[in-house]
Amino acid sequence: MSGAPQRAATPLVGRITRVAGPVVVAEGLGAAGLYDLVEVGEARLVGEIIRVDSGGATIQVYEENTGMRPGEPVISLGRPLSALLGPGLLGSIYDGIQRPLVELKAVSGAFLEPGVKGERLDPERSWRFEPALRPGDPVGPGSLVGRVRETELVEHRILAPPDAARGHVAFVAEAGEYRISDVVVRIEPDRDAAGGLRTEIALAQEWPLRRPRPVARRLAPDEPLITGLRVIDVLFPLSKGGAAAVPGGFGTGKTMTQHAIAKWCDADIIVYVGCGERGNEMTDVLVEFPKLVDPRSGRSLMERTILIANTSNMPVAAREVSIYTGITLAEYYRDMGYAVAVMADSTSRWAEALRELSGRLEEMPAEEGFPAYLPSRLAEFYERGGRVETLGGGIGSVSIIGAVSPPGGDFSEPVTQHTKRFIRCFWALDRELANARHYPAISWTDSYSEYAEELGSWWDRVDPDWRKVRVRALELLKREQKLQDIVRLIGPDALPDEQRLVLIVAEMLKAGFLQQSSFDEVDKYCAPTKEVLLLRAIMEFHRRALASIKSGTPLPRIVELPLRERLSRLKSEVPNERPEDIRAVEREIGAAFDELDRLYGKEVLR
Repeated sequence: MSGAPQRAATPLVGRITRVAGPVVVAEGLGAAGLYDLVEVGEARLVGEIIRVDSGGATIQVYEENTGMRPGEPVISLGRPLSALLGPGLLGSIYDGIQRPLVELKAVSGAFLEPGVKGERLDPERSWRFEPALRPGDPVGPGSLVGRVRETELVEHRILAPPDAARGHVAFVAEAGEYRISDVVVRIEPDRDAAGGLRTEIALAQEWPLRRPRPVARRLAPDEPLITGLRVIDVLFPLSKGGAAAVPGGFGTGKTMTQHAIAKWCDADIIVYVGCGERGNEMTDVLVEFPKLVDPRSGRSLMERTILIANTSNMPVAAREVSIYTGITLAEYYRDMGYAVAVMADSTSRWAEALRELSGRLEEMPAEEGFPAYLPSRLAEFYERGGRVETLGGGIGSVSIIGAVSPPGGDFSEPVTQHTKRFIRCFWALDRELANARHYPAISWTDSYSEYAEELGSWWDRVDPDWRKVRVRALELLKREQKLQDIVRLIGPDALPDEQRLVLIVAEMLKAGFLQQSSFDEVDKYCAPTKEVLLLRAIMEFHRRALASIKSGTPLPRIVELPLRERLSRLKSEVPNERPEDIRAVEREIGAAFDELDRLYGKEVLR
């Protein structure tokens, strides 16, 4: 199977000299390379060389190695740890090193036995291949060579691997049924092509986990990832190809927020990486995800989802590599021209795995015991996202949403602080909001998005008022936060009417816009047009109420308006298909305040 270059080498055999948890030192592997794949011990556990020196090779073992002893054999396979990429990935559940958990359960039971093996993709299953080229056609890295219908929702595009030489098609298989190992295309290189080796393309290919897949060029993040959550889409938007962090303490809703985004966002493919989370939480994911219905098609969401499960009681080294497995699978589908969303839950547990392995390696610790290279590892992960032009000329994207679990909800700890250096969207979860059952519990004072300006042109096509009402809403919420400090000291009655109006409208924003119920059939997903109209209606109420107060209308008369309560209920009363109902309410707001201004005197300030 074609893919990244593999070093042809006779396997090297060494011996274990030292065992320190998942870190093993072996001698006799002097000719092995850094990050080579190895099989460790009598059980032939999967491992990876992470250090080579005169004293031998240091290996991190990705399976449970309790009972391993010095003197057991180590075999270097002379190739990097890689993912197998091809039809059959969607709907699968893997562990951190791409072992199929459903298949392994049938072999090993509920608890994985060390050394148990399973096929990453079913080698016996046949797939209907439709060629996209004919003999003699020019072809190069990333070129489309054929198609396979992987699921009812996703067409799997067979591409020439990124390392293929430029040339022409010497052979292409006829349309028909093929297994993943069957060669369907042969490329004869041009005479002046670098490398100059014939490339054989099967339905599946290998790619090293730690090596980013190349692209033609990176594109501006000017298209939003629509999630259906108003507080995200309108106030703190994320672009396709962008990177976001969801930090929050225990019980603030990180996992549930990611689940909602995974179900409702407009990404084509979902890759969910459960990295070091508690076993019961991951069990809920594995049980619930297959039951979820894709709202766009009515079919199972698993038909466009890949799950990677690495719980906190699984080997710590596999937790470290699971992030790279997930992002490699995402890049593979990105290269087909799809928009992919990666959910990493959580990067804090991944960082803790780095810390534990660093301690086993006796490396000098940095702040709070984390290794000094924590920032560079975070950068390597988040920088593999992006919206790109693929080698084949298509447009694809990988959006990364990483949950962060700071101890005690302390955002000043190293993982959160370093993560903020490499992401441009920060959705801070607030414990007080979570305790008040405000969902999603995203703090509007601590969160931010640097994508808003780049996404402005897209939102202008939805509603030209998006920028204006967004800025006004954020300013009003910040003013309300400052006024709350005064209210706690002297009470709201001591404030002038204009400031009391800020408090009233802020509550309308929280109840009628920011809060959103996943159990409400109408409100569980909000379309972009409805999102902006809801916010515009509330901000129009504030604008007209402020002008009416200045013209002499008493605040109690404004508070008595039935429209105030109605605006808080619009989100659940007006479906996405009837935005004109919200526009009608805006007209009612104008009429109601015109009547108040007529009754109470001065000309309204417009």
